[in-house]
Amino acid sequence: MEAAKAVADEVILVENTGLVQQSSEEAANPYMDMFSAENMSGYSEVLLWRPYSKALGVTHNVVTAGQHGNYGIGLTRGMVEGFLMANGLPIYAANSGYHGDETIADVRKDRDSRLTIFLKEPGQKNILYPSADGDMAVPVEPYPVILNSNPEKGYSTGYALRKGSSYEQKQCCNVENYTGALIFRGTEALLNYIEACYERDGALDGTAQNYWRKIRERSHLDPDYNKTISATDMAKEAPNDWGAYSAGKLVDPTLFNIRRERRCELMAEALRYMDLRRWRAMDQMIDTPYHIEGFKIWGEMQNWYKNEDGSSQLVYGMDNTKSNVSELTRSDYLRPYEKVSNNIAKDGYRWSMAHYLTPYNIQHFDITGGVENSPIYQNPYWPTEANLPAIK
Repeated sequence: MEAAKAVADEVILVENTGLVQQSSEEAANPYMDMFSAENMSGYSEVLLWRPYSKALGVTHNVVTAGQHGNYGIGLTRGMVEGFLMANGLPIYAANSGYHGDETIADVRKDRDSRLTIFLKEPGQKNILYPSADGDMAVPVEPYPVILNSNPEKGYSTGYALRKGSSYEQKQCCNVENYTGALIFRGTEALLNYIEACYERDGALDGTAQNYWRKIRERSHLDPDYNKTISATDMAKEAPNDWGAYSAGKLVDPTLFNIRRERRCELMAEALRYMDLRRWRAMDQMIDTPYHIEGFKIWGEMQNWYKNEDGSSQLVYGMDNTKSNVSELTRSDYLRPYEKVSNNIAKDGYRWSMAHYLTPYNIQHFDITGGVENSPIYQNPYWPTEANLPAIK
């Protein structure tokens, strides 16, 4: 808490207009632009970032991924449904105002601005500043390209993010993107303090309360987090968020909403798996498989995938080798890993206790005196003999 506060008290949160810029004449959204800036040093909450250079041949492909379907790592239904309404209520709460999920436009409407600005919607402009340098840009967001199995351009879940993408066409040339890479930003310190305070004391002190309100206000959410906590039904949150659990048991609504805030704020910033493991949030999948889902394909959005004669382009059936979507009998929602019978996760995701920690290589024991004498001890549920799987 002390270390987090030392950072958090000095951080000025970057402004979020809550809007997706859609023309070069419109005001930019600094919060969005922070994640795709060539030079991130001018953003007040950026603590550490890595520059890239096309001239030096030090480039990446993050922007290209944002122009298409995020390299086949689509946003899940669980992530999308975890975002609150702008009024601070969960989507299932009475009088939340949730517009449903028949279209992506409905999903985005009146939600936490972090979902609104980063979840791509068909018809939005992806490029506002044309350039002759880039030839991979997608000027206007299409209907999700779920029928393209190419990992570069396909949309695995139907939902895709623009977080880290750029409106500059010069940044979109394949494998030649040179926007900065954000490594640490100060907002994480606020989140760290809030979580540590509650875990230590079972309550939030004035500092934690102030930090939480600041994050919510920047996100254009009702700052009254107690309103959210009171409306939270853990039985309804559990199916869509592994963070609802620790050691196989549901956590209390306050801790869950602290975790929710972290999940939504740090989405796609490579911290989620670390969080899930330190929370021990996946025990429940040892016995109960989890099914990854995307958008509601078996609803209004199936009409996006028709031929000129009106026939459907959607093919389904676990034993049909031409199947390109999951079948309705499994779910109204697209299940990207349950299209055909040989999908490795066709029966859902499961978990093993061993995977909370990484095993030491047997070589490490060999060079430190052997298994019996080594000062190293193996992590739980991993063997000390080569070429064997986890024990549990």
